Amino acid sequence: MTETPLTKPRAMLWNLPNILTILRLLAAPGVAILFLYFHRPFADWFALVLFGLAAFTDFFDGYLARAWKQETRLGAMLDPIADKAMVVIALLVITGYSGMDPWLILPATAILFREVFVSGLREYLGDTAGLLKVTNLAKWKTTAQMTAIAVLFLALGLDYTREANSARLDIDLLDTLDQIGTSDLSVIDLATYDGGAVWIIGLTLIWVAALLTLVTGWDYFRKALPHLGAKP
Repeated sequence: MTETPLTKPRAMLWNLPNILTILRLLAAPGVAILFLYFHRPFADWFALVLFGLAAFTDFFDGYLARAWKQETRLGAMLDPIADKAMVVIALLVITGYSGMDPWLILPATAILFREVFVSGLREYLGDTAGLLKVTNLAKWKTTAQMTAIAVLFLALGLDYTREANSARLDIDLLDTLDQIGTSDLSVIDLATYDGGAVWIIGLTLIWVAALLTLVTGWDYFRKALPHLGAKP
């Protein structure tokens, strides 16, 4: 089929970089959905793998788009949305399954606040939002966020495995479970690794990510401030 001015833009929309970005966007809710269909710690492991693969594409979609000269407005729009969706949904899942750890809630709140605030700034500025272009520090911020979240998913899986294996050795508990007609814990026969140390590493990384998040948020606000005093 002869390529026309109409078919060429459509082909550009469905290039590999854009497809990777769309898959990453779909993976964001997929992380939460995994916990509906799988028991823990398997849900933790699957979420870690899915999140890790999606985060890996965050580097390649932009790199390929620039290398192959396939940058599009669709990709530029979806890329930050996919990143924010991944981070926000993953943090909600981890916060819920961590027992609402206050040492996690505080940096998570800072990250969520900044992401919403900067998105609001970009929406309000409209055509002038180009002054809030993604900086190198913001890219490091995203990398720090995703690394921290991956480590926290790993910690959740390890700690749940340890607790489940400890419960398997509790004869009284197993007798009680048997009396109520379930033996769900008895199927978990994984290594008794303690996720406590990994959790501390993850918390440290998420605090670093939160600090970078606030710094970049302040930088964007400082750049936008001269435009906020103008009449609408």
